[in-house]
Amino acid sequence: MNLPNFIIIMTDQQRADLCRREGFPLDTTPFLDNLARQGLWFNRAYTTMPACLPARISMLTGRYPSATRARTNHNKEDATYSRDLIDVLGEFGYRSALCGKNHSHLRSERLDYWFELGHAGGSSADRTEDEKAFDDYLFNLNHRADLEAAPFPLETQCPWRAVTASINWIESLDSAEPFFLWLSFPEPHNPYQAPEPYFSLFPPESLPPNRTDAAALAGKSFKYQWARHIGEVAFDNYAKQLPRARSNYLGMLRLIDDQVQRFVSFLEDKDLRENTHLIFLSDHGDFVGEYGLVRKGPELPEVLTRIPFSWAGPGIEGRQEPHEAHISIADIMPTICDFIGAPLPEGLQGRSLKPLLLGEDYPKEEFASAYAEHGFGGLHYTAEDDFDPREDGLTPGIAFDELNGWSQSGTMRMVRRGDWKLIFDMQGAGQLYDLRSDPLEMHNLYDEPLVAGIQAELLAELLAWILRVQDPLPYPRRRYKFKSDPRNFWANHR
Repeated sequence: MNLPNFIIIMTDQQRADLCRREGFPLDTTPFLDNLARQGLWFNRAYTTMPACLPARISMLTGRYPSATRARTNHNKEDATYSRDLIDVLGEFGYRSALCGKNHSHLRSERLDYWFELGHAGGSSADRTEDEKAFDDYLFNLNHRADLEAAPFPLETQCPWRAVTASINWIESLDSAEPFFLWLSFPEPHNPYQAPEPYFSLFPPESLPPNRTDAAALAGKSFKYQWARHIGEVAFDNYAKQLPRARSNYLGMLRLIDDQVQRFVSFLEDKDLRENTHLIFLSDHGDFVGEYGLVRKGPELPEVLTRIPFSWAGPGIEGRQEPHEAHISIADIMPTICDFIGAPLPEGLQGRSLKPLLLGEDYPKEEFASAYAEHGFGGLHYTAEDDFDPREDGLTPGIAFDELNGWSQSGTMRMVRRGDWKLIFDMQGAGQLYDLRSDPLEMHNLYDEPLVAGIQAELLAELLAWILRVQDPLPYPRRRYKFKSDPRNFWANHR
Protein backbone atom coordinates (compact mmCIF):
# COMPACT_ATOMS: atom_id res chain seq x y z
CA MET A 1 0.00 0.00 0.00
CA ASN A 2 1.37 3.42 -0.98
CA LEU A 3 0.61 5.32 2.18
CA PRO A 4 -0.13 9.04 1.78
CA ASN A 5 1.59 11.77 3.74
CA PHE A 6 -0.42 13.95 6.12
CA ILE A 7 0.31 17.57 6.96
CA ILE A 8 -1.82 19.42 9.48
CA ILE A 9 -1.31 23.17 9.14
CA MET A 10 -2.78 24.77 12.25
CA THR A 11 -3.10 28.38 13.31
CA ASP A 12 -3.85 29.50 16.83
CA GLN A 13 -6.94 31.59 17.51
CA GLN A 14 -8.04 32.30 13.92
CA ARG A 15 -11.59 33.53 13.30
CA ALA A 16 -13.31 31.56 10.55
CA ASP A 17 -15.16 34.48 8.98
CA LEU A 18 -12.31 36.95 8.43
CA CYS A 19 -11.51 35.81 4.90
CA ARG A 20 -12.87 36.74 1.49
CA ARG A 21 -14.30 33.28 0.73
CA GLU A 22 -16.65 33.82 3.70
CA GLY A 23 -17.64 37.30 2.56
CA PHE A 24 -15.18 39.44 4.53
CA PRO A 25 -14.45 42.54 2.43
CA LEU A 26 -10.66 42.50 3.00
CA ASP A 27 -8.44 39.96 1.24
CA THR A 28 -6.65 38.57 4.28
CA THR A 29 -5.87 35.02 3.09
CA PRO A 30 -5.87 34.84 -0.74
CA PHE A 31 -3.65 31.75 -0.98
CA LEU A 32 -5.53 29.83 1.71
CA ASP A 33 -8.83 30.69 0.03
CA ASN A 34 -7.51 29.19 -3.19
CA LEU A 35 -6.06 26.16 -1.38
CA ALA A 36 -9.42 25.52 0.30
CA ARG A 37 -11.12 25.38 -3.09
CA GLN A 38 -8.55 22.90 -4.37
CA GLY A 39 -10.18 20.44 -1.97
CA LEU A 40 -13.18 20.68 0.34
CA TRP A 41 -13.76 23.43 2.85
CA PHE A 42 -16.32 23.58 5.61
CA ASN A 43 -18.01 26.68 7.01
CA ARG A 44 -19.71 24.64 9.73
CA ALA A 45 -16.56 23.25 11.34
CA TYR A 46 -16.23 23.54 15.11
CA THR A 47 -13.67 23.19 17.81
CA THR A 48 -14.50 20.85 20.70
CA MET A 49 -13.73 23.61 23.21
CA PRO A 50 -12.57 27.20 22.57
CA ALA A 51 -9.30 26.80 24.48
CA CYS A 52 -5.94 25.76 23.08
CA LEU A 53 -4.92 22.64 24.98
CA PRO A 54 -8.35 20.95 25.16
CA ALA A 55 -8.93 21.51 21.43
CA ARG A 56 -5.49 20.29 20.39
CA ILE A 57 -5.76 17.14 22.49
CA SER A 58 -9.16 16.50 20.90
CA MET A 59 -7.58 16.77 17.46
CA LEU A 60 -4.82 14.30 18.35
CA THR A 61 -7.05 11.79 20.17
CA GLY A 62 -10.42 12.11 18.40
CA ARG A 63 -12.05 12.60 21.81
CA TYR A 64 -14.01 15.45 23.40
CA PRO A 65 -12.63 17.33 26.45
CA SER A 66 -15.22 15.79 28.78
CA ALA A 67 -13.67 12.42 27.86
CA THR A 68 -9.98 13.40 27.71
CA ARG A 69 -10.29 15.13 31.13
CA ALA A 70 -8.22 17.97 29.63
CA ARG A 71 -10.81 20.71 30.16
CA THR A 72 -8.41 23.62 30.76
CA ASN A 73 -5.07 24.81 29.44
CA HIS A 74 -3.44 23.38 32.56
CA ASN A 75 -4.49 19.73 32.36
CA LYS A 76 -2.15 18.14 29.82
CA GLU A 77 -1.02 15.53 32.38
CA ASP A 78 -4.62 14.35 32.69
CA ALA A 79 -5.16 13.55 28.99
CA THR A 80 -7.04 10.25 28.88
CA TYR A 81 -7.17 8.07 25.76
CA SER A 82 -6.19 4.61 24.52
CA ARG A 83 -4.05 5.53 21.49
CA ASP A 84 -3.54 8.90 19.85
CA LEU A 85 -2.65 9.91 16.30
CA ILE A 86 1.11 9.56 16.87
CA ASP A 87 0.61 6.02 18.21
CA VAL A 88 -1.45 4.94 15.21
CA LEU A 89 0.79 6.52 12.57
CA GLY A 90 3.87 5.08 14.24
CA GLU A 91 2.39 1.59 13.97
CA PHE A 92 2.11 2.17 10.21
CA GLY A 93 5.72 3.27 9.83
CA TYR A 94 5.20 7.03 9.62
CA ARG A 95 7.96 9.49 10.47
CA SER A 96 6.55 12.37 12.51
CA ALA A 97 7.42 15.96 13.35
CA LEU A 98 6.10 19.03 15.13
CA CYS A 99 7.24 22.42 13.86
CA GLY A 100 5.73 25.25 15.85
CA LYS A 101 3.34 25.42 18.79
CA ASN A 102 2.57 22.27 20.75
CA HIS A 103 0.36 23.03 23.81
CA SER A 104 -0.95 19.47 23.91
CA HIS A 105 -0.11 16.27 25.78
CA LEU A 106 2.64 15.39 23.28
CA ARG A 107 6.29 15.20 24.37
CA SER A 108 9.31 15.65 22.15
CA GLU A 109 10.61 12.10 22.60
CA ARG A 110 7.49 10.67 20.97
CA LEU A 111 8.19 12.27 17.57
CA ASP A 112 11.14 11.97 15.20
CA TYR A 113 11.65 15.73 15.00
CA TRP A 114 10.65 18.53 17.36
CA PHE A 115 11.02 22.25 16.70
CA GLU A 116 8.88 24.11 19.21
CA LEU A 117 7.78 27.73 19.14
CA GLY A 118 5.30 29.56 21.35
CA HIS A 119 3.88 33.00 21.99
CA ALA A 120 7.30 34.12 23.19
CA GLY A 121 9.11 32.54 20.26
CA GLY A 122 11.61 29.74 20.76
CA SER A 123 14.14 28.69 23.37
CA SER A 124 16.67 26.55 21.53
CA ALA A 125 20.37 27.24 21.92
CA ASP A 126 20.94 27.53 18.16
CA ARG A 127 18.79 30.64 17.67
CA THR A 128 20.35 33.56 15.84
CA GLU A 129 20.91 36.83 17.67
CA ASP A 130 18.02 38.38 15.72
CA GLU A 131 15.75 35.50 16.74
CA LYS A 132 16.71 35.87 20.40
CA ALA A 133 16.02 39.60 20.28
CA PHE A 134 12.67 39.03 18.59
CA ASP A 135 11.71 36.39 21.17
CA ASP A 136 12.53 38.82 23.98
CA TYR A 137 10.36 41.39 22.23
CA LEU A 138 7.42 38.96 22.10
CA PHE A 139 7.83 38.12 25.78
CA ASN A 140 7.92 41.77 26.82
CA LEU A 141 4.75 42.59 24.89
CA ASN A 142 2.83 40.67 27.58
CA HIS A 143 0.17 39.69 25.02
CA ARG A 144 -0.61 43.33 24.20
CA ALA A 145 -1.03 44.89 20.79
CA ASP A 146 2.06 46.71 19.55
CA LEU A 147 1.05 50.14 18.26
CA GLU A 148 4.16 50.21 16.05
CA ALA A 149 5.48 47.78 13.46
CA ALA A 150 7.51 44.91 14.91
CA PRO A 151 11.14 46.14 14.54
CA PHE A 152 12.56 42.83 13.32
CA PRO A 153 12.94 41.15 9.91
CA LEU A 154 10.34 38.72 8.60
CA GLU A 155 12.77 35.82 9.04
CA THR A 156 12.52 36.14 12.84
CA GLN A 157 8.73 35.69 12.86
CA CYS A 158 7.47 32.31 14.08
CA PRO A 159 5.61 31.38 10.85
CA TRP A 160 8.80 31.84 8.81
CA ARG A 161 10.84 29.82 11.30
CA ALA A 162 8.27 27.02 11.50
CA VAL A 163 8.06 26.72 7.71
CA THR A 164 11.85 26.73 7.39
CA ALA A 165 12.16 23.94 9.97
CA SER A 166 9.43 21.96 8.18
CA ILE A 167 11.17 22.25 4.82
CA ASN A 168 14.51 21.21 6.29
CA TRP A 169 12.99 18.18 8.00
CA ILE A 170 11.12 16.96 4.93
CA GLU A 171 14.27 17.32 2.84
CA SER A 172 16.10 15.08 5.32
CA LEU A 173 13.66 12.19 4.88
CA ASP A 174 14.00 9.10 2.77
CA SER A 175 11.54 9.58 -0.09
CA ALA A 176 10.12 6.09 0.54
CA GLU A 177 9.04 6.94 4.09
CA PRO A 178 5.50 8.23 4.67
CA PHE A 179 5.48 11.21 6.98
CA PHE A 180 3.20 13.18 9.27
CA LEU A 181 3.91 16.85 9.95
CA TRP A 182 2.12 19.12 12.39
CA LEU A 183 3.00 22.62 11.15
CA SER A 184 1.59 24.70 13.96
CA PHE A 185 1.77 28.50 13.92
CA PRO A 186 1.47 30.32 17.29
CA GLU A 187 -0.22 33.22 15.44
CA PRO A 188 -2.52 35.15 14.97
CA HIS A 189 -2.92 34.62 18.72
CA ASN A 190 -1.91 37.56 20.90
CA PRO A 191 0.45 39.36 21.32
CA TYR A 192 -0.90 41.20 18.32
CA GLN A 193 2.16 42.29 16.36
CA ALA A 194 3.25 42.37 12.74
CA PRO A 195 6.30 43.57 10.82
CA GLU A 196 6.18 45.67 7.70
CA PRO A 197 4.69 45.41 5.13
CA TYR A 198 2.00 43.48 7.03
CA PHE A 199 1.66 46.13 9.76
CA SER A 200 0.46 48.65 7.16
CA LEU A 201 -1.63 46.33 4.95
CA PHE A 202 -4.89 46.85 6.83
CA PRO A 203 -4.66 50.20 8.67
CA PRO A 204 -7.19 50.72 11.47
CA GLU A 205 -9.02 53.52 9.67
CA SER A 206 -9.66 51.24 6.66
CA LEU A 207 -11.21 48.34 8.56
CA PRO A 208 -14.90 47.52 8.22
CA PRO A 209 -16.67 48.21 11.50
CA ASN A 210 -17.33 45.39 13.88
CA ARG A 211 -20.95 44.30 14.02
CA THR A 212 -21.00 44.82 17.80
CA ASP A 213 -19.09 46.91 20.33
CA ALA A 214 -18.76 47.23 24.09
CA ALA A 215 -22.36 48.45 24.36
CA ALA A 216 -23.44 44.91 23.47
CA LEU A 217 -22.01 43.64 26.76
CA ALA A 218 -25.09 44.89 28.59
CA GLY A 219 -27.08 42.15 26.86
CA LYS A 220 -24.54 39.39 27.46
CA SER A 221 -23.65 37.38 30.55
CA PHE A 222 -21.38 38.24 33.45
CA LYS A 223 -18.53 36.26 31.87
CA TYR A 224 -18.44 38.60 28.88
CA GLN A 225 -18.56 41.65 31.12
CA TRP A 226 -15.83 40.27 33.38
CA ALA A 227 -13.60 39.66 30.35
CA ARG A 228 -13.78 43.36 29.50
CA HIS A 229 -13.28 44.35 33.14
CA ILE A 230 -10.05 42.41 33.65
CA GLY A 231 -8.72 43.66 30.33
CA GLU A 232 -9.22 47.24 31.45
CA VAL A 233 -7.61 46.53 34.84
CA ALA A 234 -4.56 45.06 33.11
CA PHE A 235 -4.24 47.68 30.36
CA ASP A 236 -5.40 51.24 30.92
CA ASN A 237 -5.47 51.72 27.13
CA TYR A 238 -7.44 48.53 26.49
CA ALA A 239 -10.09 50.22 24.34
CA LYS A 240 -7.51 52.29 22.46
CA GLN A 241 -5.58 49.11 21.58
CA LEU A 242 -8.57 47.46 19.90
CA PRO A 243 -8.35 49.07 16.43
CA ARG A 244 -4.62 48.37 16.16
CA ALA A 245 -5.08 44.87 17.61
CA ARG A 246 -7.57 44.18 14.80
CA SER A 247 -5.23 45.65 12.21
CA ASN A 248 -2.24 43.61 13.42
CA TYR A 249 -4.38 40.48 13.59
CA LEU A 250 -5.41 40.82 9.96
CA GLY A 251 -1.85 41.63 8.94
CA MET A 252 -0.64 38.49 10.67
CA LEU A 253 -3.25 36.48 8.75
CA ARG A 254 -1.69 37.70 5.50
CA LEU A 255 1.81 36.91 6.82
CA ILE A 256 0.68 33.37 7.64
CA ASP A 257 -0.96 33.11 4.23
CA ASP A 258 2.31 34.01 2.52
CA GLN A 259 4.22 31.45 4.57
CA VAL A 260 1.72 28.69 3.78
CA GLN A 261 2.16 29.59 0.11
CA ARG A 262 5.93 29.34 0.53
CA PHE A 263 5.58 25.91 2.12
CA VAL A 264 3.11 24.55 -0.44
CA SER A 265 5.33 25.80 -3.27
CA PHE A 266 8.14 23.75 -1.75
CA LEU A 267 5.91 20.66 -1.71
CA GLU A 268 5.05 21.22 -5.36
CA ASP A 269 8.70 21.68 -6.33
CA LYS A 270 9.48 18.35 -4.63
CA ASP A 271 6.51 16.61 -6.33
CA LEU A 272 4.96 15.85 -2.93
CA ARG A 273 1.49 17.35 -3.43
CA GLU A 274 0.06 14.37 -5.34
CA ASN A 275 0.42 11.95 -2.41
CA THR A 276 -0.03 14.39 0.47
CA HIS A 277 -3.13 15.37 2.42
CA LEU A 278 -3.08 19.05 3.43
CA ILE A 279 -5.39 19.78 6.34
CA PHE A 280 -5.73 23.42 7.35
CA LEU A 281 -7.56 24.57 10.48
CA SER A 282 -7.36 26.59 13.66
CA ASP A 283 -7.89 25.40 17.22
CA HIS A 284 -10.50 28.12 18.00
CA GLY A 285 -11.37 31.71 17.24
CA ASP A 286 -10.86 35.21 18.64
CA PHE A 287 -13.29 38.05 19.37
CA VAL A 288 -11.12 40.48 17.31
CA GLY A 289 -13.09 43.42 18.70
CA GLU A 290 -16.63 42.00 18.76
CA TYR A 291 -18.46 42.93 21.98
CA GLY A 292 -15.50 45.25 22.67
CA LEU A 293 -13.32 42.21 23.41
CA VAL A 294 -10.21 40.53 22.12
CA ARG A 295 -8.85 37.03 22.66
CA LYS A 296 -11.35 34.44 23.93
CA GLY A 297 -12.77 33.20 27.26
CA PRO A 298 -16.52 33.63 27.77
CA GLU A 299 -18.95 30.92 26.75
CA LEU A 300 -19.45 29.43 23.27
CA PRO A 301 -20.13 32.19 20.71
CA GLU A 302 -19.65 31.49 17.01
CA VAL A 303 -16.63 33.79 16.79
CA LEU A 304 -14.81 31.46 19.20
CA THR A 305 -16.19 28.01 18.40
CA ARG A 306 -16.43 27.99 14.61
CA ILE A 307 -13.07 27.39 12.95
CA PRO A 308 -11.61 27.56 9.44
CA PHE A 309 -11.23 24.04 8.06
CA SER A 310 -10.18 22.72 4.65
CA TRP A 311 -8.81 19.41 3.37
CA ALA A 312 -7.03 18.90 0.04
CA GLY A 313 -5.37 15.69 -1.08
CA PRO A 314 -5.35 12.64 -3.34
CA GLY A 315 -8.81 11.71 -4.59
CA ILE A 316 -10.44 14.90 -3.31
CA GLU A 317 -12.04 17.02 -6.03
CA GLY A 318 -11.99 20.78 -5.64
CA ARG A 319 -15.17 22.64 -4.81
CA GLN A 320 -15.90 26.37 -4.92
CA GLU A 321 -18.64 26.40 -2.31
CA PRO A 322 -18.42 25.09 1.25
CA HIS A 323 -19.54 21.58 2.09
CA GLU A 324 -22.85 21.51 3.94
CA ALA A 325 -21.74 19.09 6.69
CA HIS A 326 -21.31 20.09 10.33
CA ILE A 327 -17.94 18.72 11.44
CA SER A 328 -15.53 18.84 14.37
CA ILE A 329 -11.82 19.09 15.05
CA ALA A 330 -12.29 15.67 16.69
CA ASP A 331 -13.06 14.18 13.26
CA ILE A 332 -9.49 14.57 11.97
CA MET A 333 -7.97 11.54 13.69
CA PRO A 334 -10.64 9.01 12.63
CA THR A 335 -10.44 10.36 9.06
CA ILE A 336 -6.69 9.78 8.93
CA CYS A 337 -7.20 6.30 10.39
CA ASP A 338 -9.75 5.58 7.66
CA PHE A 339 -7.42 6.74 4.88
CA ILE A 340 -4.61 4.41 5.98
CA GLY A 341 -6.83 1.47 6.92
CA ALA A 342 -6.22 1.63 10.67
CA PRO A 343 -8.98 0.44 13.02
CA LEU A 344 -10.29 3.24 15.21
CA PRO A 345 -8.72 3.19 18.69
CA GLU A 346 -10.88 2.33 21.67
CA GLY A 347 -12.70 5.32 23.09
CA LEU A 348 -12.45 7.44 19.94
CA GLN A 349 -15.48 9.72 19.52
CA GLY A 350 -14.94 11.65 16.26
CA ARG A 351 -16.22 10.37 12.93
CA SER A 352 -14.44 9.72 9.66
CA LEU A 353 -14.86 12.38 6.99
CA LYS A 354 -13.37 10.15 4.29
CA PRO A 355 -16.63 9.47 2.38
CA LEU A 356 -17.45 13.20 2.39
CA LEU A 357 -13.99 14.08 1.13
CA LEU A 358 -14.05 11.50 -1.66
CA GLY A 359 -17.60 12.31 -2.77
CA GLU A 360 -18.98 8.94 -1.67
CA ASP A 361 -22.37 8.25 -0.11
CA TYR A 362 -22.62 9.01 3.58
CA PRO A 363 -25.53 9.39 6.03
CA LYS A 364 -26.46 13.08 5.85
CA GLU A 365 -28.04 12.99 9.30
CA GLU A 366 -24.66 12.02 10.77
CA PHE A 367 -23.34 15.50 9.99
CA ALA A 368 -26.54 17.49 10.46
CA SER A 369 -25.29 19.12 13.66
CA ALA A 370 -22.13 20.04 15.55
CA TYR A 371 -21.41 20.02 19.27
CA ALA A 372 -18.92 21.81 21.56
CA GLU A 373 -18.14 22.04 25.25
CA HIS A 374 -17.06 24.72 27.73
CA GLY A 375 -16.03 24.83 31.37
CA PHE A 376 -14.17 22.84 33.99
CA GLY A 377 -17.21 22.25 36.20
CA GLY A 378 -18.59 23.45 39.51
CA LEU A 379 -20.59 26.64 39.91
CA HIS A 380 -20.12 29.80 37.90
CA TYR A 381 -17.86 32.30 39.66
CA THR A 382 -19.16 35.84 40.09
CA ALA A 383 -17.55 39.14 41.11
CA GLU A 384 -18.86 38.60 44.65
CA ASP A 385 -16.85 35.43 45.20
CA ASP A 386 -13.89 35.48 47.56
CA PHE A 387 -11.36 34.76 44.82
CA ASP A 388 -8.63 37.27 44.08
CA PRO A 389 -8.18 37.71 40.30
CA ARG A 390 -4.46 38.23 40.93
CA GLU A 391 -4.26 34.59 41.96
CA ASP A 392 -5.60 33.65 38.54
CA GLY A 393 -3.57 35.49 35.93
CA LEU A 394 -4.38 39.18 36.47
CA THR A 395 -1.50 41.59 37.06
CA PRO A 396 -2.93 45.12 37.18
CA GLY A 397 -1.22 47.39 34.69
CA ILE A 398 0.72 44.54 33.08
CA ALA A 399 -1.16 41.38 32.01
CA PHE A 400 -4.26 39.20 32.31
CA ASP A 401 -5.31 35.69 31.37
CA GLU A 402 -8.74 35.52 29.75
CA LEU A 403 -8.94 31.78 30.47
CA ASN A 404 -9.45 32.19 34.19
CA GLY A 405 -11.62 30.81 36.97
CA TRP A 406 -14.43 33.22 36.13
CA SER A 407 -14.60 32.66 32.40
CA GLN A 408 -14.05 28.89 32.53
CA SER A 409 -16.09 27.94 35.61
CA GLY A 410 -19.28 25.91 35.39
CA THR A 411 -20.35 23.62 32.55
CA MET A 412 -21.86 24.68 29.23
CA ARG A 413 -22.69 22.71 26.10
CA MET A 414 -23.78 23.85 22.64
CA VAL A 415 -25.25 22.32 19.53
CA ARG A 416 -25.66 23.88 16.11
CA ARG A 417 -28.10 22.44 13.61
CA GLY A 418 -28.56 24.34 10.37
CA ASP A 419 -29.17 28.00 11.14
CA TRP A 420 -30.06 27.38 14.76
CA LYS A 421 -27.86 27.18 17.83
CA LEU A 422 -28.61 26.14 21.40
CA ILE A 423 -26.41 26.71 24.47
CA PHE A 424 -27.31 25.13 27.81
CA ASP A 425 -25.61 25.15 31.20
CA MET A 426 -25.61 22.96 34.31
CA GLN A 427 -28.16 25.21 36.07
CA GLY A 428 -30.73 24.88 33.30
CA ALA A 429 -30.13 28.28 31.70
CA GLY A 430 -30.71 28.14 27.95
CA GLN A 431 -29.82 30.31 24.98
CA LEU A 432 -31.34 29.87 21.52
CA TYR A 433 -30.23 31.85 18.48
CA ASP A 434 -31.20 32.11 14.83
CA LEU A 435 -27.74 32.53 13.32
CA ARG A 436 -29.11 33.54 9.95
CA SER A 437 -30.62 36.75 11.32
CA ASP A 438 -28.55 37.05 14.50
CA PRO A 439 -24.97 35.83 13.82
CA LEU A 440 -23.55 37.64 16.85
CA GLU A 441 -26.08 35.97 19.20
CA MET A 442 -27.58 39.11 20.67
CA HIS A 443 -31.25 38.03 20.79
CA ASN A 444 -31.86 35.03 23.00
CA LEU A 445 -35.06 33.29 21.84
CA TYR A 446 -35.04 30.57 24.50
CA ASP A 447 -38.57 29.94 25.85
CA GLU A 448 -40.14 32.14 23.17
CA PRO A 449 -43.43 30.42 22.20
CA LEU A 450 -42.96 30.97 18.45
CA VAL A 451 -39.82 28.81 18.41
CA ALA A 452 -40.89 26.20 20.96
CA GLY A 453 -40.71 23.41 18.37
CA ILE A 454 -37.19 24.32 17.30
CA GLN A 455 -36.13 24.60 20.94
CA ALA A 456 -37.43 21.11 21.70
CA GLU A 457 -35.69 19.70 18.63
CA LEU A 458 -32.34 21.21 19.60
CA LEU A 459 -32.67 20.13 23.22
CA ALA A 460 -33.17 16.55 22.03
CA GLU A 461 -30.21 16.90 19.67
CA LEU A 462 -28.02 18.25 22.47
CA LEU A 463 -29.01 15.43 24.81
CA ALA A 464 -28.14 12.86 22.15
CA TRP A 465 -24.73 14.47 21.65
CA ILE A 466 -24.05 14.52 25.40
CA LEU A 467 -24.86 10.80 25.61
CA ARG A 468 -22.69 10.00 22.58
CA VAL A 469 -19.61 11.73 23.99
CA GLN A 470 -19.80 10.11 27.39
CA ASP A 471 -16.41 8.44 27.77
CA PRO A 472 -16.78 4.69 27.05
CA LEU A 473 -13.34 3.91 28.50
CA PRO A 474 -12.62 1.49 29.99
CA TYR A 475 -14.50 -0.94 27.76
CA PRO A 476 -16.39 -3.74 29.55
CA ARG A 477 -14.34 -6.69 30.75
CA ARG A 478 -15.07 -10.37 30.14
CA ARG A 479 -18.29 -11.16 28.27
CA TYR A 480 -19.62 -7.87 26.90
CA LYS A 481 -18.32 -6.87 23.46
CA PHE A 482 -18.37 -3.15 22.70
CA LYS A 483 -20.26 -2.42 19.47
CA SER A 484 -19.13 0.47 17.29
CA ASP A 485 -19.30 1.53 13.67
CA PRO A 486 -16.03 1.30 11.65
CA ARG A 487 -16.30 5.03 10.93
CA ASN A 488 -17.93 5.89 14.25
CA PHE A 489 -21.21 6.77 12.55
CA TRP A 490 -24.38 6.76 14.64
CA ALA A 491 -27.01 7.65 12.05
CA ASN A 492 -26.69 4.27 10.29
CA HIS A 493 -27.82 2.42 13.37
CA ARG A 494 -31.07 4.13 14.31
